[in-house]
Amino acid sequence: MRLEGSLSVTDVTATVMPERIAVVPDDFPGFLPKLDIKEGDTVGIGSPLMHDKNDTEVRLVSPVAGTVESVVRGPRRKIERVVIMTSPTPDAARPAVKPEMTEASVRAALKSSGLWAMMRRRPYDIIPQAADSPRDIFVTAMDTAPLALNLEEMTKGMEAYIAKGVEALKLLTKGNIYIGVAKGSAMPDVKGAEIVEFPMLHPAGNVGVQIANIAPVNKGETVWGLDIVTLAKIGRLMTEGTVDYSVEVAITGSEVVSPKVVKTIPGAPLASLLKDDVKNDGRHHRIISGNVLTGTPEGEEGYLRYPYRQVTVIPEGDDADEFMGWASLSPSKMSESRSFFGKLLGKRFSPDARLQGGRRAMIMSGIYDEYVPMDILPEYLIKAIIARDIDQMEALGIYEVAPEDFALAEYADPSKLELQRIVREGLDYMRSEV
Repeated sequence: MRLEGSLSVTDVTATVMPERIAVVPDDFPGFLPKLDIKEGDTVGIGSPLMHDKNDTEVRLVSPVAGTVESVVRGPRRKIERVVIMTSPTPDAARPAVKPEMTEASVRAALKSSGLWAMMRRRPYDIIPQAADSPRDIFVTAMDTAPLALNLEEMTKGMEAYIAKGVEALKLLTKGNIYIGVAKGSAMPDVKGAEIVEFPMLHPAGNVGVQIANIAPVNKGETVWGLDIVTLAKIGRLMTEGTVDYSVEVAITGSEVVSPKVVKTIPGAPLASLLKDDVKNDGRHHRIISGNVLTGTPEGEEGYLRYPYRQVTVIPEGDDADEFMGWASLSPSKMSESRSFFGKLLGKRFSPDARLQGGRRAMIMSGIYDEYVPMDILPEYLIKAIIARDIDQMEALGIYEVAPEDFALAEYADPSKLELQRIVREGLDYMRSEV
C-alpha cells in the first residue's frame, strides 16, 4: 500500500517524556487483570501494576516512575486503563538483578519484568500461558505494515542482546527458534537461531504468516511469536538485569506535517507525540495508535497502545464533499480494483477512514485468498466463525490465525465485513469452549 506520509529518515529526531502514561490491559489478550496498586500509590520503573488472575507471576509493570493518578473502569468494573503521573526523577528504577540462565529463572524474569506479556502464542493469539512448552519460537524482524518502521534499523548495534535473547528463549523450547528477515537482509547469523528470508511485502512481516510458511501449528501444538525489538529487550534483561522500557515510534500519515521518529514511553498521550505536527487544513482527523490496517482509533485524547511502534494520522472523511461519493472514478481514489485509474498510475494515496460503500451479505469471490498467504480457506473459515461451528473452525485452520492476518483482506473485502473483530471473537469463543 503506497500511502502519503511515509518516513524520509529512520533516526530518532525527538525525545518526548510524557507527563502521564496509560497501561491498557486489553492490549494483552488472555491477560485477566487483578490490581496490585491503588490510586495515589507511588511506583518505580518496573513496579508491578497488575497481575494475571490465572498466573500471579505474569505482570504488567510501570514503564515510568511516578504516582498512580487514576484507575479507569468501564462496565461491570472492567479495568480499562491505569494512568500514571510521571515523576520528575525518571531514574527511580528497581535494582538490577541479573537472572540465571536456567529455564525457571528465565521464565520468572520474563513474567516479573512485563516482557512475557509482549509475546504471543498460537493457538488463540494470546499471551503465553504458565504451563506452555512451545514447539518452536518465531521472531519477526520485519514490520511490513503501511508506513511502518524498519525493525532491523531499530535494533542496529544490539546484536549481542539479540544473541543473548535467543540463548534465553532456547531454554524454553525443545524445538527451533526462527528469525524472519527481509530478503537481502544484512542481519548476521545468530547462534541457536535459523534465519529465514521473506519478501518485503505485507503481510509477510506478520508472525502468523511466517509460522504458516515455515512450520504450521497443528491442533495440540503451541508456538510462540514475538518481534526482534522484544527479543533484544529480553537479551538486555538477561545480560544486565534491567529492561529498557523506552520505545521508538514512527509518526506517519498524510495529515502529519513532518513524518518523524520519536523516542518515548509506552502508553504516552498521543497529543504529546503529535504536538504541532498535525496539519491545520480544516479537515477532521482520525488519529490511530498503530497502522491504518490494525491500529486502534484513539483520537487526540488517546494513548499510545501496544505494540507501541507507530502513530498514523489520516483524514476522517466525514467532512468530505466528493462528486458521486464512493462511486467516483477519481485517480486520487485508492482501491483494490484495477477499474480505478489510481491503481494503474502507481501513485501514492491519501485515503480517509470512510467505508466507501455499505455492509452487505458475504460475497464468496475468493478475494480473501489473495491477501491471506496461508494454507487455509479464509472465506470458509470466516463463515464457520460466524456460525460458531467449532468442528469446522478447527478443520479450516483457526488455530493458525490471528486478527492481524486478516487485516489486508478486510481492506479489500467487497462485503465490508469487520474480519479482524470476527476472528478475535472466534478465537475467544474457541478458547472458552474447547
